[in-house]
Amino acid sequence: MLSVAGLHLWRGDRHVLRGVSFTAEAGHCVLLTGKNGAGKTTLLRAVAGLLDPEQGEVTWRGASARKTRDDFHTELVYLGHEAPLKGDLTGRENLRYAIGIRRIVTGAEIDAALVRTAAQPFADRPVRTLSAGQRRRVALAGVLLAGASIWLLDEPTTNLDSDGKRLVAGLIEEQLAAGGIVVAAVHQDLDLGSGRIVNLELGTT
Repeated sequence: MLSVAGLHLWRGDRHVLRGVSFTAEAGHCVLLTGKNGAGKTTLLRAVAGLLDPEQGEVTWRGASARKTRDDFHTELVYLGHEAPLKGDLTGRENLRYAIGIRRIVTGAEIDAALVRTAAQPFADRPVRTLSAGQRRRVALAGVLLAGASIWLLDEPTTNLDSDGKRLVAGLIEEQLAAGGIVVAAVHQDLDLGSGRIVNLELGTT
């Protein structure tokens, strides 16, 4: 179980997160909603351990995520607004190196992930030549390849067309069906048809 308890975080003199709490068990999806500036990205980064809150705690499998950060990070993948890709490398090369840091990955696994996200046709082009939507599809292939229990997704449908949005919904449903957890910041309904969905609106206090 992923538990977030009483997170408070300031950015300068701005109190962004005000005692945010939620829990997510296997098969749960937590959808973070709220206006721009409500703290959705800040919360995701705090859960991922990229920001340290002034108060509160994140626990995973009953242990403090901060105290067991290395182990915690092996079980999560974070996809932010910008696809974490090197422009001079191809999509395939990006995946091979990025996932290779986490675990041994085979060419067949990379191919399967690229096919699943419909990124195979442009996977061997330099990322700098790809559209924003194509980059997002390559990045989503990386999320699949990470094999993580927890997905932290910041506006995962950014720059995607209607087919891409359906793809994201399908990937999330597959992750939930496999017993994974998804925490996603969204501005629009993902139209998820399965799993246990929790809506958490930020910026309401």
